[in-house]
Amino acid sequence: MFLKFALVGNPNCGKTTLFNEITGSTQYVGNWPGVTIEKREGKAKKIEGDIRIIDLPGIYSLSPYSMEEIIARDYIVNEKPDVVINIIDATNIERNMYLTTQLLELGVSVVVALNMMDAADAKGHKIDIGILESHLKVPVIPITASKGRGVTELLERALNVAQTAASAGGVPLFNEMHDESIISSIQEIEKNIIPNLNSKTENSRWTALKLLEGDEKVQETLQVPDALLSEIKLYQEKLERKYDMDIETIIADSRYQFTTSVARKAVKKKEQSSYLTVSDKIDKVVTNRILAIPLFLGMMFGIFSVTFGTIGSFTIDFVDELVNGTIANLFSSWLEVAGAAGWLKDLIVNGIIAGMGSMLVFVPQIMILFFFLSILEDTGYMARAAFVMDRLLRKLGLSGKSFIPMLIGFGCSVPAVMSTRTLENEKDRRLTIMLIPFMSCGARLPIYALYTAAFFSNNQTMVVFSLYLLGIVIAVLSGFVLKKTILKGEVAPFVMELPPYRIPTFKGLMIHMWDKGKGFVKKAGTIIFAAAVIIWFLQYFDFSFQAAADPGASILGAVGKAIAPIFTPLGFGDWKSAVALLTGFVAKEAVVSTMGILDGVSGATDGSVDLLTALQASFTPLTAYAFMAFSLLYLPCMAAFATIKREMNSWKWTLITAGYSTGVAWLVAFLIFQVGKLMGFS
Repeated sequence: MFLKFALVGNPNCGKTTLFNEITGSTQYVGNWPGVTIEKREGKAKKIEGDIRIIDLPGIYSLSPYSMEEIIARDYIVNEKPDVVINIIDATNIERNMYLTTQLLELGVSVVVALNMMDAADAKGHKIDIGILESHLKVPVIPITASKGRGVTELLERALNVAQTAASAGGVPLFNEMHDESIISSIQEIEKNIIPNLNSKTENSRWTALKLLEGDEKVQETLQVPDALLSEIKLYQEKLERKYDMDIETIIADSRYQFTTSVARKAVKKKEQSSYLTVSDKIDKVVTNRILAIPLFLGMMFGIFSVTFGTIGSFTIDFVDELVNGTIANLFSSWLEVAGAAGWLKDLIVNGIIAGMGSMLVFVPQIMILFFFLSILEDTGYMARAAFVMDRLLRKLGLSGKSFIPMLIGFGCSVPAVMSTRTLENEKDRRLTIMLIPFMSCGARLPIYALYTAAFFSNNQTMVVFSLYLLGIVIAVLSGFVLKKTILKGEVAPFVMELPPYRIPTFKGLMIHMWDKGKGFVKKAGTIIFAAAVIIWFLQYFDFSFQAAADPGASILGAVGKAIAPIFTPLGFGDWKSAVALLTGFVAKEAVVSTMGILDGVSGATDGSVDLLTALQASFTPLTAYAFMAFSLLYLPCMAAFATIKREMNSWKWTLITAGYSTGVAWLVAFLIFQVGKLMGFS
């Protein structure tokens, strides 16, 4: 039996934790059709049968005010999942139930998952499940998703609802949620307006409510004629005169009164002490006006210390020996015994293995970094970081809301650019998208790791930390300049919910770490593999497609020499560096792969050691730092560039973004090299 269960809930209600608990490793991620917002889907592993779990975006309501709300509502209305599992935070039932009321109005089969029961118990909350079920008229299952408690029972109840249509969700609680005047208007619209629509609707009661509420998306979908809109306006005005407020507020207030009434009956809260809670005490420190930013920087420095310290170095040495030592020697011996042609051996050993191996050695470091970033996210600290940064950014004409996509940019620019859809102001969206390329994504990490290992082995943590900090500083300064010039406008207000602090689960951290890092691994098997083959081909042959006497005489050498003068004032005007930066547009990891191929053509199998030696012959510490700074700031990779074009919906702004970031990169690298040279650095 094939069934679809949709997970719906407020942000920070534990929806993602529940999704991970139900699906485990069977989940996959894509995009919703027609939009670039992440779609997560997986197969339930805790119950028999083919049950697909769809993780809808976190939302506070089904009103179409944001892309996430539109996606969630359209999926429920059009795709008709067999059951909607509504996750409610047990520590904040009253607020979370507002979304529940809209699901019940919609008339779908609902099962309520009352999550974080352990936190509610710890606060002394006494929740009467029977009262909740009697008022909501749907099953309510207490769970603690982070510990797996109640999850199996939740799925079994949902399966029962799907099989027997036992949920009363099909009988919306209009009479309990709304007073007689609202119900009367809904019935009148259902009777007098709905039959006259050209487009038919399956749920006339919900449609009537939406038309009364003035839902523009429903009006557009049903193509409601102006004459009928005028009739609906009469019902709205009648209610507005009676309640002395606008129609949207009237309907929303009616729902809130219902949730407040139910919560008062079902939830008995322990009388709050005047003493600060542990969470309050932590927030007094981490959001302190003076300590907050130094603490954030200190935390990031600590993460980099572990990532590039003893643990990170050990992982690099281990993987390097495995890939560039054992595997390369093994393939070299096999090819030698098999009598393979010299070009084929060179392609496999010095092309594919050298190219991919020089990048794969840094995968463990990237996973370590994402592991610690996942801890910060899962504990709730990252939300505090955005809140804290709002104070600084607002002084420069920016909003803390823009910092959230910028934080995501530390992982990957593609989802970071996608996440700007949550910004209401178009100028703020464009500004944030233009700043995201300055955030150091995970794909740049191999570049830093390679060059710091070659030139700053005793200060790797400090150097890498300074690069991340440089990206943030350039983004802030750029935001100030752009906001005063081509993107003038008022700063949007910043409102966000600070989730409660939680202790992350090891399983959840592993899943999050893999979600963030798997894109890097996938690139190794697809884009980087293809790039390694192409780069080897271009450096092996000249324009007459004969084997080049040396790489400098190859096709790639000619291209590199043509563009190298652009980088001469930056201190790295050799053709190999120029070509590596050019291939970095395909994927930033390709910079390292390219250097590995170009400097590994001697046939040696310990490619990484040879590469470090080759770099030390071509760069100095000063030019290496300038090169890393340029790699940090110049135009994003091809995937990010395409995403920017899709989100900007303008070639003009896309090219401005790419040109601006590359121009800034050139200027910053120029200043680093020239000023450093004047000061006597080498």
